[in-house]
Amino acid sequence: MTNRVDEIDLSLSMDKAKSIERVAAAQHRLTQLRLFTAGLLDPKVVAPGLVVLFEGFDAAGKGGAIRRLTASIDPRHVRVVPIGTPTAEELRHVFLWRFQPYIAGTGGMTVFDRSWYGRLLVERVEGLIDKETAKRSGQEIVEFERLLVDNDVTLVKFWLHLSDEQQLKRFKDRESDPLKQWKLTPEDWRNREKRGAYLDALKDMVEMTDKPHAHWDLIPSDSKHYSRVAVLETLIERWVHDLERRGLKAPKPRSGDYLS
Repeated sequence: MTNRVDEIDLSLSMDKAKSIERVAAAQHRLTQLRLFTAGLLDPKVVAPGLVVLFEGFDAAGKGGAIRRLTASIDPRHVRVVPIGTPTAEELRHVFLWRFQPYIAGTGGMTVFDRSWYGRLLVERVEGLIDKETAKRSGQEIVEFERLLVDNDVTLVKFWLHLSDEQQLKRFKDRESDPLKQWKLTPEDWRNREKRGAYLDALKDMVEMTDKPHAHWDLIPSDSKHYSRVAVLETLIERWVHDLERRGLKAPKPRSGDYLS
């Protein structure tokens, strides 16, 4: 059976000028939706919290997508949480424990730069857990996300997909640019050597956790100009849909804004 990962079309692209235009339009719409869900356009509205999580290969453009997603939103109205290696204290608890303090409550918004899916990717590939534990963890994630969605959280999940060739090009670009060298670590090169193992883990992850209540949006990212637009416009579509299925009428886009 074909896995959704195999169907990602990495040839999709967009020219820079068109991308900038559509990103700007989407940012206007995102600002409007954020003010609405925060109760700042209509104080009678109590909107679900929004949780957006980003996963993807190193150099796939997660940081750039997050910057454009949050650029037009007041910093008081969005929280960006970068996820790294768990601390000794966090390792003493069930793996999902450390994420719960950052989950957006009603009217809030959180963006995760990497997430609880490190359990099914990094920990599995590095041999920190076996396949049976990964399978059980996948089931726990499905139920965790169901709990969130059933308790006033809008959840949007992005995987940014990158070809082996494009990743190597971006690594070399970072290596030669003094202002970008900090982005490239020995760990990145080591992870690149394990691409096959990561692809296997990714396919299993999507198959286990792509559910109607917590769908994976798999974004082709060989073209950054394409992926940035795809992320913002997909988020708008999913956010509006979730608001409306809960009986909340999202404000209409302003003239000239992205239409959803």
